[in-house]
Amino acid sequence: MIPEELMSHVIAALTAFEAALRRLHPIALSALRKDLLFHLEPLAAVRRSLPPENSGASPEDAGALRRACDFLLAAIKNFAAEEDLQSAYLSALRSARRICRAQEALYPLCGAWPDVNRYFLESGAALPAAEQLSGAETGVMHGDPSEHPHARGGYSLYVPESYSPAYALPLVVALHGGYSHGRDFLWSWLREARSRGFFVLAPTSQDMTWSITSLKRDEQPLHRHLESVCSRYAVDRSRILLTGMSDGGTYALALALSPQSPFSVIAPLCCALPPADLRQARGKRIFWVHGAQDWIFSPERAVWACRELRQADADIKLQLVDDLAHTYPREANATLLEWFGIGGGLPEK
Repeated sequence: MIPEELMSHVIAALTAFEAALRRLHPIALSALRKDLLFHLEPLAAVRRSLPPENSGASPEDAGALRRACDFLLAAIKNFAAEEDLQSAYLSALRSARRICRAQEALYPLCGAWPDVNRYFLESGAALPAAEQLSGAETGVMHGDPSEHPHARGGYSLYVPESYSPAYALPLVVALHGGYSHGRDFLWSWLREARSRGFFVLAPTSQDMTWSITSLKRDEQPLHRHLESVCSRYAVDRSRILLTGMSDGGTYALALALSPQSPFSVIAPLCCALPPADLRQARGKRIFWVHGAQDWIFSPERAVWACRELRQADADIKLQLVDDLAHTYPREANATLLEWFGIGGGLPEK
């Protein structure tokens, strides 16, 4: 049996990395790297202590923990390791992708490890039901066009493990930022989805970012993915939240402002207003979250965009986050969900 102390080091490193990504800014890279390096030796010790492959001691747990440690160690070692600022920032983004792979490796251990279970829940959330209530596939799954983990054009999906087709659940459609991937962005919402009981659909753009100036290229496959999910699961179509980060937020707005759009509730984060027919904004509910220190899309630009949307009769709310740069604010998820009408805790059955 693997000692729980070893798992606690892994969770501590994941938590520290999440905190570092929340503070991500080019001028902060050196300090962030220093903080993360503190976790390097405890993680390396965990990795050395694991039983070898094909041993009889909890081989599945050990294998998952081994993979998570390898991803975490590589993420920390390579985080902002270059002297050139631009290269250091890009390496930090690549490290963030490795953290998603570490989460993917650990998630199947929720049922066996209390620390892992708590990590994938909101603070104070009750444990979700362990039993599966239907024959439907639940948990984390991927509908990619190929077996390659970073193939483009597919989607990742989370279905609550306690899902029952007798109860239609809300759906969050979450669009990743430029040069990212749905398989990674899914983890930005999984903790809340697992705690509160809703679906998360995280599509992946056809190219390295969303087709903002050529809407249909990504719009058509996205709608196919949405219909595929709705045909297989009991989705409450009246409770679909479209959200996105950076280019994903801009594309979410573009989709919502297109004629006959099925999306009426939108939560863009750290993005820009796309070229669109603002007459389509009438009656849309929009909650825009933006960093006051955003160095890619200035906060002044966000204020202007929200003013334009309000004049077009959108029901819009803007939240400027004082200490946020151009990165994903995980703490905003709870605010957005409560605004949308998904409170804490799993739905009553």
